Amino acid sequence: MTVPVKDDPVARELVAFLETKTRSDWSVERDLFAEGGLSSLFALELVVFLEKTFGVEIGGPDLQLVNFRTVVSMVELVHRLRGEGA
Repeated sequence: MTVPVKDDPVARELVAFLETKTRSDWSVERDLFAEGGLSSLFALELVVFLEKTFGVEIGGPDLQLVNFRTVVSMVELVHRLRGEGA
């Protein structure tokens, strides 16, 4: 049985990170880039956070905006890179 994204431990850590960094509430479906205001430096910080926190390497074709738009897409990326089903 698949864990709902909002209950996934990766999602919980990502939401906590985003809320701490942006001082704003985040839902798992909220588009990080649609509202603007997030810098390329923040995007890089997000990639580093994902790599260090979840033990994955993100490079090449995985460095696409579509993989970082929402918590849902980042959870799917982490699970895929870990070889797990999301």
